[in-house]
Amino acid sequence: MMDRSGIRSTSPVRTGSAWMLGALLAALTNPAITLAAAPSYPAAAPIEQYRMASPSDEIVLARSAAPPAISKDAEVLVLGSAGYETAVKGKNGFVCIVERSWASDFDDPEFWNPKERSPNCFNPAAVRTVLPTYLERTKWVLAGTAKAEMVKRTQTAIASGQIPAPEIGAMCYMMSKDGYLGDAAGGHWHPHLMFFLPRSAGNPPDWGANLPGSPVLGGDPGLDPAAIYFVPVAKWSDGTAGS
Repeated sequence: MMDRSGIRSTSPVRTGSAWMLGALLAALTNPAITLAAAPSYPAAAPIEQYRMASPSDEIVLARSAAPPAISKDAEVLVLGSAGYETAVKGKNGFVCIVERSWASDFDDPEFWNPKERSPNCFNPAAVRTVLPTYLERTKWVLAGTAKAEMVKRTQTAIASGQIPAPEIGAMCYMMSKDGYLGDAAGGHWHPHLMFFLPRSAGNPPDWGANLPGSPVLGGDPGLDPAAIYFVPVAKWSDGTAGS
């Protein structure tokens, strides 16, 4: 999902867990949130380091992205040898998945961080218009495609319209306290919801985003065809209080 963070980014590409890392960048505008400096991961680790111990563990972690009332009937994808594979068929149109670090912006220092495990649960609109780009990038990564080539392919896809603006109503749950969203996040950051909008609807003042005391973060899409907003919520998906 080629750089859907769009936050403080000069890259014309967009991604999936950059959505989360983008939230962390946006959080820099919020004095109540402190981030640690992230180390750099200049090259890909062996692919085995990105896999989880078992598909059953990955299913549990993926479902933890959203409250059980949503995730119990969602489709669940797990990382296979050539891409993501359907592990559990769903009934409600949602898809839960554990994203890896290559969902981040291409210039993100944690792009190859093998520790990242970012549980996401996408609603049907996001499944149609947001998730497919990340799934395609994952195939490139597992095929050994160089980052420079991935950048080129992504730029071409954006220019040709193969990477579209998100459908109105596209959103995602990220409420797992068991994920690892990156070193800068200090682990799981905060439970939150993400909203994906076309650039034309992504005007931060219209959302009151990034203002002192506002719970809404994000906005500026830069060159990205999408804007994204993050709204922290009070509880993790299991009902316990968020930090």
